[in-house]
Amino acid sequence: MTTYPAAPLSPVRHRVPAWARVLVSGLLLWVATVAITFATGNPNLVPTLILLGSFLIPVTFVVYAFGRADEVLTAQRIFTAFIYGGVLGVLGATVLEAVLLQQPSGLLTYIGVGLIEEAVKLAALWALARHLLRYAPRDGMVLGAAVGFSFAALESAGYAFTALFGSSGLSLLNLVETEALRGILAPFGHGLWTAILGGVLFATAARSRHGRPRLTGSLLGWYLLMVLLHALWDASSSIANWLTLLLTGTPTQWTLIGQGQAPAVAQTQVHVYTAINWGLLLLDAAIGITILAIRWHRNTTTHPQPEPLPAPPAGEAAAAATTPRS
Repeated sequence: MTTYPAAPLSPVRHRVPAWARVLVSGLLLWVATVAITFATGNPNLVPTLILLGSFLIPVTFVVYAFGRADEVLTAQRIFTAFIYGGVLGVLGATVLEAVLLQQPSGLLTYIGVGLIEEAVKLAALWALARHLLRYAPRDGMVLGAAVGFSFAALESAGYAFTALFGSSGLSLLNLVETEALRGILAPFGHGLWTAILGGVLFATAARSRHGRPRLTGSLLGWYLLMVLLHALWDASSSIANWLTLLLTGTPTQWTLIGQGQAPAVAQTQVHVYTAINWGLLLLDAAIGITILAIRWHRNTTTHPQPEPLPAPPAGEAAAAATTPRS
């Protein structure tokens, strides 16, 4: 008997996920744009710099979400939620904040911003999720994150553009620092909060008699919790400032506080202020991530499985076994 050598096994190739390729390539493009803009001083590159830095993390998430697309949560629906949800949310928040928050008042302003922005994102998601064939909580989390990340991208672009105009003229350094910081923090803000609300919204539809999202006490409670997380995130800098003064305040600073003024943090107190500020942000992010992780694992996707066909009678089964197959 002639034996033949076994064919060599082909090496197993581990494909890099599409979202990782987008993240790495986009980051390299952003770094290259930063370097060329600083080297040439060409202001025409500023819009490219702002768009790349603001949309890199949100677009990376959208590419990741495309991997979850199915007959209900299609890629087109995810993309539509990302585009329309973010724009509608930003426009609605801008109008409502201009009308309702004309006189800033510290803590109430942070709560007011949280109430408005979380409401408009939830309303945009609700409008975009109408007439779905099925409402699974995990799908709501994905669509909610798409709306939230789009909102965050547009908001970051606005902050980056504003940071460009420093007190001493145009400042590319301020723009780059703002984009880098907001890019790092992007996964723990709007996308996270709206993802949680999206899961709760779809859960109400799954339990509804008519199979449609509805306003319930549970949804209202989760909405208020996200408002508190949002307010804590926005107020972390002010809270860190006051905690720093409380812990390390100088007699001069306490005198100013007694006169009803808010003294700035001294140079020797910057490290304490920074540690407290980042500690508050990490606490806020940890709470949100923990909530999302628990709800994600608790709400398993419920795709209807086809029922197995009934087994044929014994006689028919024997006949089918002897019938030649084409």
